[in-house]
Amino acid sequence: MNSLRSLTAAAQAPSPVSCRTRFFSSLPRPYRFHVGASWAGKPPDPQARRIKTKPFQPDSEIVGWRDKLLSIYQSPAGKHVGEDFFYVQEMRHQSGISFGVADGVGGWVDSGVDPSLFSQALMYHAHRYSKTAWAGEPETDPTQDYDEREQVDGWEVTPAECLELAYGGVLRERYVQAGSSTACLLTLNASSGVLRSANLGDSGYTIIRSSSVLYQQRAQQHFFNCPKQLSKLPTSVPRFSRACIDSPRDAETYETKLRDGDIIIAYTDGLSDNVFAAEMIQICSLVSRQFAALSSRQSNNQDTSAELGLQDTLDDQLVQTMAERLVDYARICMGNKTRVSPFERAAAREGMYFRGGLTLLSCLPDSSVTVVVALVREAI
Repeated sequence: MNSLRSLTAAAQAPSPVSCRTRFFSSLPRPYRFHVGASWAGKPPDPQARRIKTKPFQPDSEIVGWRDKLLSIYQSPAGKHVGEDFFYVQEMRHQSGISFGVADGVGGWVDSGVDPSLFSQALMYHAHRYSKTAWAGEPETDPTQDYDEREQVDGWEVTPAECLELAYGGVLRERYVQAGSSTACLLTLNASSGVLRSANLGDSGYTIIRSSSVLYQQRAQQHFFNCPKQLSKLPTSVPRFSRACIDSPRDAETYETKLRDGDIIIAYTDGLSDNVFAAEMIQICSLVSRQFAALSSRQSNNQDTSAELGLQDTLDDQLVQTMAERLVDYARICMGNKTRVSPFERAAAREGMYFRGGLTLLSCLPDSSVTVVVALVREAI
């Protein structure tokens, strides 16, 4: 009952989001996508080992891109993302959007390595390759001659290909001396409405349709609580036995056709380890009902063009509020020591019990959590 009250409270007041439109217009394409993002970094540990690796240079492209991205979505947590990171990128010629999340492996702190550098660099390079790529097959004008159509610029990049390219970029980053990260990348095609994804590790995403789970990405693990991950080993220690080394080609891929009103939630394990899918649905439903009432009041006496502009702004605010409420609720759940979490249930399935039926891991330590929410709108 207490968790339900917390869930309801987390979905109440609309988030004060800037009126600047952030939706990725795809007209005259039939699909538009509205995207919101929120995050909360893990609280600093005063007993943690001192980080030896150098941060990115303040004037580097990664830092400039990172700070600009964080300023767009303006999470209540400010710039404290922790070991997670994300990206959201419109693709070539507004053919769709690409977004993803990455969770830096915190165990590298014990070796004096900042885990956030790997995840930030991975998301930066994923953004970079997505920006110049098409979400699907490059579009051509059928009225053009064959030679003209052959000159169409750009190429199609799938999430799996993007992940491999981004990983290669991280390996070449001299400021990322070592580290590991899980990753989940998605593209949404504005012409066909097709979602494609590539996931490696225990980050993931859920597709919600009509208040039901259409699809939920399963975690990829070597064994319980050891997710598959991309890694870069320190050159000074050629045989670093504590790191898992997986290939981006091990990523699980998926494809499906989206519909109007579908909600896609991409997240790091700070959400999925603490919040059940049914609770994600309930939070999104509560926020949606609140905004539906707000839309109904504000759309009276509006002409058609003004009403469309208002709806776009409300949809931007809707997804941003969903993302923030999901992060808020995950943080509430982390602090609830009596609540049974998805992580604890997974541990129980692996036979991790104390005598008396208590699970070995009765609660999770504080963890970073990052959420990206996308809403699909289809022109009628």
